Amino acid sequence: MINDLPLPVTNDPVDHGFWASALQSQLVVQRCSGCRLLRFPPRPMCPKCQSSDSGWQVMSGRGKVWSFATPASPLLPAFEALTPYVTAVVSLDEHEDLRVVGPLLLAPGGDIQGVRADQLSIGQAVSIEFKRLADDVALPCWVLEPSGRQGE
Repeated sequence: MINDLPLPVTNDPVDHGFWASALQSQLVVQRCSGCRLLRFPPRPMCPKCQSSDSGWQVMSGRGKVWSFATPASPLLPAFEALTPYVTAVVSLDEHEDLRVVGPLLLAPGGDIQGVRADQLSIGQAVSIEFKRLADDVALPCWVLEPSGRQGE
């Protein structure tokens, strides 16, 4: 992909479950063992009941574009090499308050550089795809779905 791209630390106990599931092409979010609140991004403690016990809930990997941005120069050199690209904040179908960020792709297996902002709209349907960047990192990306689910 891109050399020298800064990658996340995947062995942190707070979010290791997320990254391990991503390697299996599965989207998960934390579920509090106390009050059952779903939360993302992963945190060491539930914001509702303050429990530190949690597990992982599998999500469908489907959602809608809640917001998006096209980063502009100047960027870190590794990200500059990716321009132009669009990053989306996606509201998950299971719970609209759960939002996951990732680059947008025009089609499964597509290139991160393939989407333009004028091809997007808020509420547009997307599904997740994981791009393997390293042995321990699979990046969540969002694939634009053909029109049909927008605004449901």
